[in-house]
Amino acid sequence: MKLTVNGTAHEVDVEPEMPLLWVLRDELNIKGPKYGCGVAQCGACTVHVDGIAVRSCQLPVGDLEGEVLTIEGLGSPESLHAVQDAWIAHHVAQCGYCQSGQIMQAASLLEMTPQPTDAEIDEAMSGNLCRCGTYPRIRAAIHTAARTLSEA
Repeated sequence: MKLTVNGTAHEVDVEPEMPLLWVLRDELNIKGPKYGCGVAQCGACTVHVDGIAVRSCQLPVGDLEGEVLTIEGLGSPESLHAVQDAWIAHHVAQCGYCQSGQIMQAASLLEMTPQPTDAEIDEAMSGNLCRCGTYPRIRAAIHTAARTLSEA
């Protein structure tokens, strides 16, 4: 089976019903997406498929249509994505476990809604759980990233 992840084409020999999360982590050694709940309710496994945030723990790789982007491909060490920069500036992460999913969800939100309101942020991010409760910092970081992206 062929798939493109972070701009690189891969060939994997897996069953079509294997969740994308396990293909990423176990077959391709891409560890950014995390296993959280396994039922697409926490958002720790969030990746983009053609720019849309999806829960990779529940997406069978055989149903995958489009290119996959993980946190590893969102920015680069030389040029972080605006959301990543904002996350750092606002000291969002505490334990950090959910953060790759949070960042991927936020980047997808800003792609579709460049200047979201607090309500739009809350709605878009509601499926991403943070046990540390950094939601106010998440919202502030998203607003900062939105301003940065609008100035670019």
